Amino acid sequence: MMGRLALAAVAFAALAGSVPAQEATRAPGAVLRLLDKTAGQVEDVDLFTGQVAQLGGIDIAMGECRYPSGNPSGDAFARLDITERDGGETLFSGWMIASSPALSALDHARYDVWVLRCKTS
Repeated sequence: MMGRLALAAVAFAALAGSVPAQEATRAPGAVLRLLDKTAGQVEDVDLFTGQVAQLGGIDIAMGECRYPSGNPSGDAFARLDITERDGGETLFSGWMIASSPALSALDHARYDVWVLRCKTS
């Protein structure tokens, strides 16, 4: 069993190495969606790089947004820092990917935040 796992890992690494890296373009900001699960409210927010939005009991700081070069409507990924306003606890710090919101998600009892797209203008 262990030998099969090792062989699969080597095969996957070889395939991954043969896939060309996709060039990404930086955007001036992103469009995020916030869900307040307690109030049942959904809000779309435009954030520019370096901007902080205060929404409900959380602060969302926009690091940057990138999208595939030549495809502005393609898969967006944004660097976000999300903190709780009371106490300043970091709830999320990292990259969120528009096409896979569950891959790197905010884990909070009240709020869900996800990336919709990069802002191109």
